[in-house]
Parts: sequence; structure tokens; C-alpha cells
Amino acid sequence: MFRVDTLKGRVAFITGGGGGIGLEIASCYARLGASVAIAGRNEERLQSGLERLRADGGDAIALRADVRNYEELKAAIDAAVAKFGGLDILVNNAAGNFHCPTAELSPNGWRTVVDIDLNGTFYGCHAAYGHLRRSRFGGSIISIITMLGLSGWPGAAHAAAAKAGILSLSRTLAVEWGGDNIRVNTISPGPIGDTEGVKRLYVDTGREDLERRKTALGRFGKKQDIANAAVFLASDLAGYVTGENMIVDGGRWLKYVAA
Repeated sequence: MFRVDTLKGRVAFITGGGGGIGLEIASCYARLGASVAIAGRNEERLQSGLERLRADGGDAIALRADVRNYEELKAAIDAAVAKFGGLDILVNNAAGNFHCPTAELSPNGWRTVVDIDLNGTFYGCHAAYGHLRRSRFGGSIISIITMLGLSGWPGAAHAAAAKAGILSLSRTLAVEWGGDNIRVNTISPGPIGDTEGVKRLYVDTGREDLERRKTALGRFGKKQDIANAAVFLASDLAGYVTGENMIVDGGRWLKYVAA
């Protein structure tokens, strides 16, 4: 779909890059010429992801970092810059979530998800800013959110609030940092069938059929669908796109299905 040199010469840092959508994005970036740093908390998962990237011929490194810890995340971003000579793309993909009615949600549960999703995204953007503004391609920040953050997400108020905050943050930074030639966008995936999140939230809770019917296309998406959007937004093809929320959800946000 994309030319093999679409991202040639670029350096990307991807949080939550050891598996799922993050690793799929990293893999696509690497195949299209980018050098890639994947970051996450789980060392075993990171190494497994790194092996996959390198087996496919990717120029990649893995860096352990908890996005809830600013200094730890900044050190990982700086290490990637030291290794590859710069930073051009930041993908804020790390996320936490679990199904829980709000009345039963503990303050600690709320705090944990907001800390990973919203605070972690801010920390990544803040730590990467100085490097991205020096990118010869122009910096690109892409954060993974969901349209459920705008409509409300019964059973996941913590994640919904955090994702809505990321959208507001991203649009604020698009304006503040546009003069530094940094583009800031978000992607809103729908239910992506080949991910652990859909398994836990929909399959394991008996909501799989309902969630399929909620999409206009009547099916779950694939990780590749999100990676394709992430390639577009990181590339020169989206050189005049900033502050945008790219919805890749099979039309779920448009369709109403009674439970």
C-alpha cells in the first residue's frame, strides 16, 4: 500500500510497543524504512517484540519504561535519540483499562488508568518535544484514543475520561507546537479483533456479537488497519494534517444498536 521508503530516515518511539497495536505500528514503520524504539514495562514482552522486529529486518531497540514515571520515560526517549541520532515520530499507545461500573470503581483504579493513559501521554509529549522540534522532517505525535471518550463509555469511565483528555491535550499541542513544525494527531480505533483488549472487554464479557452489530461494517477491525492510519499520519502524506482525530472504527460511532 505504501512505498517501501515512505518513512526512510525517520526515528520513531512507541510506548506500549511490545505487543498489540503498538507492535503492529512498530513493525509497519520498520518495514517502511524507519528506525524504531519500542518501550514498555514488561521486559519479556519487549524482548519478544524486538525479536519479531529484528527477524523482519527492522532497525529496532527495546527500552523498558513505565509511562507513569516521567524521568523513566524521558530517559528512554533520550536513549533512543542517542542510539539513532534524533526523533521524528512519537506514538503514545500505552494504555490501561478494565471493565468496572463506576459506582464500584475504586479511587486507586481510577487513578491508575488516568495515570497511564492521560498522564503518560503528557509525559511522552513533554519529554519528546525538544527532540521533535529539531526533526528535519517535522515532528509527528500520534496518540491512540477512542470515540467512546467523547460519547461516554459505561463500565469504563476512567478510560473514557482519560482518552477525552488526550484529545483535548493533542489539539492544544497542535496549536502551541505548530510553529515548531510538530504535527499532533490522534487515532480512534474501533473494536480491533486481534487484540487482548477486545478479548477482555467484549469476548470474555459475552458482548462480542453486540459489539460487532454496533459497527456499520458489521465486523471487528484488524491491527493492520490502525497501523495503516499511523503510517499515513507520520508520513509526508499528512504533512498538512494536525489537530485531527482519525476515526478507524468501522463506523461504530455512527451506528446505534439497542442492547
